[in-house]
Amino acid sequence: MYSEKVIEHFSNPRNVGEIPDADGVGEIGNQVCGDITKIFIKVEDNVIKDIKFKTFGCGAAIASGSMLTEMAKGKTIEEALQITNKHVADMLGGLPPQKMHCSNLAADALYKAIEDYKSRQAG
Repeated sequence: MYSEKVIEHFSNPRNVGEIPDADGVGEIGNQVCGDITKIFIKVEDNVIKDIKFKTFGCGAAIASGSMLTEMAKGKTIEEALQITNKHVADMLGGLPPQKMHCSNLAADALYKAIEDYKSRQAG
């Protein structure tokens, strides 16, 4: 049902936690399944220097958050905005169709964190 990569990221999630002085925070939830993902970003010179996540949800949601943080760390804001829900799922070796909404949470939470960062920059 799950790829080895999903199981690995679920068993050993990377970048879990919060960034207390984050430059941007994004949270999104799925009303159907109840999963919630929150992303924290720290940005320097337009590059995501640090990223953390917290997920209240299933193993696929945790694996998606973990994979997304690995994909986004070190990228410019513009590059990070190119990460799609499909990219996260593909990098995990695929997700079962009924779990695709889990990868949607991670990328959408990143977009909201970047949106928050931009609004803070605009003052």
